[in-house]
Amino acid sequence: MTPSRIVLLAVLLAPQLVAARKPIFADSSAACPVTEPNGNAPPGAQSSDSYYGNGTLWTTPWPDGVVVFRPGGPGSIESDGSLHMKFPWVRGVRGKLTIQGKRLDAPAPPLRAHIPDGYGDTGFQATGIIFPTEGCWEVTGKVGDSSLTFVTRVVRVEEHK
Repeated sequence: MTPSRIVLLAVLLAPQLVAARKPIFADSSAACPVTEPNGNAPPGAQSSDSYYGNGTLWTTPWPDGVVVFRPGGPGSIESDGSLHMKFPWVRGVRGKLTIQGKRLDAPAPPLRAHIPDGYGDTGFQATGIIFPTEGCWEVTGKVGDSSLTFVTRVVRVEEHK
């Protein structure tokens, strides 16, 4: 991994690694079986409990499996109300990453993904995942025959006035 990609990875992971208040949401119980990191780090990466991977693909789930959108926080709320958050991926196999996903706890359109070009065929890949709604989401990244699936809860916190 080149030094510029290491810096980019650090920038993308910073919001996820900052110690933040643990969100408490009344509806975040067993109704959404969020995926916990398994500590499986990509080759050459520093060991970390924040990674989730399977030996061919890796990502870093948000703390406590909850992607929180709050005023002034990371991510963005799009003009259509959808919620856009950055997710880093690392590809241990050669090929183009695709990302698909569906809401598990209610009907919703499938998620969309922004996967920019310019990251080569292996290694680090920056992405943006666009969730159409809040809720419990299953996300699957694929490269060729390899895939990695995780479950995350997406929550929007409104500004208090």
